[in-house]
Amino acid sequence: MSSKQYFDSVAPQWDTIRQSLFSEAVREKAIATAKVKPGKIAVDVGAGTGFVTEGLIHKGLKVISVDSSAEMLRQMQEKFRGADVDYRLGEAEKLPIDDASVDYVFANMCLHHVGNPLVAIKEMRRALKPGGKLVITDMDEHQFEFLRTEQHDRWLGFKREDVEQWFVEAGLKGVVVGAAGET
Repeated sequence: MSSKQYFDSVAPQWDTIRQSLFSEAVREKAIATAKVKPGKIAVDVGAGTGFVTEGLIHKGLKVISVDSSAEMLRQMQEKFRGADVDYRLGEAEKLPIDDASVDYVFANMCLHHVGNPLVAIKEMRRALKPGGKLVITDMDEHQFEFLRTEQHDRWLGFKREDVEQWFVEAGLKGVVVGAAGET
């Protein structure tokens, strides 16, 4: 089963599953780090059923939610009927977003599912307007091999210095790599 197939199959239960993996504190820290402003445009890459999208909606942003799972996007559309969200089927390594068109890019627990994290980060950078902000929340490097089969993770988290280097290689400035406060 591919990662896309896995997420298609668990989409109806994803909100419950997600709650056991990480809390709203991760989302709030990510949004606070970006210092978002109402009326601006944000992309939620690997949006799933809208964990980050929901926080961005509440902050008054226009959101473009991108996910490779059509079922995840369908679940999100039902949840956020009437919200200013543009749902797009796509991959982190080839975003369906115009160059330099958004103010913020968020990717929560997405990077460990992509084939090439550096390519994904460069793609996220490509979508940012000058002065835009990219916030990625993901796992530190770990040894939980079961996640490769249970959740189809391609990477067992990341070394922070590798993530920092990828941001620099992507041409980002003012890079800060830290913890969201959860273990």
